[in-house]
Amino acid sequence: MSAPTRLLIHGASGRMGQALLRLCEDNPACAVVAAVTQRSPAQRVVDGVPFFAASELAAVPAFDVAIDFSLPAGFDALLELCRKRGVALVSGTTGLDEAQRLALAAAATRIPLVWASNFSLGVAVLAELVERAAAALPGWDVDVVEAHHAQKKDAPSGTALTLGEGAASHGAKVAYASLRAGDIVGEHTVQFTGLGERLELVHRAGSRDIFARGALHAALRLVGRPPAAYRIRDLLD
Repeated sequence: MSAPTRLLIHGASGRMGQALLRLCEDNPACAVVAAVTQRSPAQRVVDGVPFFAASELAAVPAFDVAIDFSLPAGFDALLELCRKRGVALVSGTTGLDEAQRLALAAAATRIPLVWASNFSLGVAVLAELVERAAAALPGWDVDVVEAHHAQKKDAPSGTALTLGEGAASHGAKVAYASLRAGDIVGEHTVQFTGLGERLELVHRAGSRDIFARGALHAALRLVGRPPAAYRIRDLLD
C-alpha cells in the first residue's frame, strides 16, 4: 500500500476547510500534515492535525499538495510557498485580482495547479457538455440561470460565468439570470433555445460536501503531474 498523500489545508477554519478535515479523517489515501487558519489557533493540535496561523506559513512541515479555500489576502504567500517547495496547489479562493491571476499563470510553469470557481465533479462534466452543445448548435439562444441561498451576494455566480464563458468561446451570445432564496446550495441551468425546440443542461447541488470531495479528488490526482494549469475535467479519470 502506498503512503498517503500529505495535505496542507489553507483556510482550515472556514466551511470548506472544515469539510476537508472531516472527509480526510476517513480517507486512508490522504493525511493532513498542516491546517492553516487566518488567526492564531486556539489549539495547536486538533484530532492529531497540527494547526498553524497564516503568519507561520513558512514553518509548516513538508507536504505534497495544498488545498486552498481562503481569502485573496492570504493567497500570495501560499502560492509562493508552493512554488518555492515545488509542490502542487488546488485553490478555490475567489476574488483574486489581475496580478494574482497572472502570478497563478506564471506558477503553472513551475508546479501543477488547479484553480476553479466550483469543484463539483458534476459541474466539471456540465461545463464540457455546455461547450459541446454550443459548438453543435450555432445561432441558438443561450441562457444561464442560477439559484443560490439568500446570503450569497455575487450575481451571476462564478460558476454561472464560467459556464457562460465556455458557451461564448464557441460563438454563443449568453444571457444570465440569478435567484437568491432560502438555503439553496446551488443550482445551474444552461438553456439552449432554437426554433421549435429547447435543450436544458442542469446541475443541482444538495450538499456543500460535494465541493470538498471534488477538491480532494483533484488534489489526490494532481500530485506527480507535470507543471501546468489543469482543469477539474482533466483530472476526472
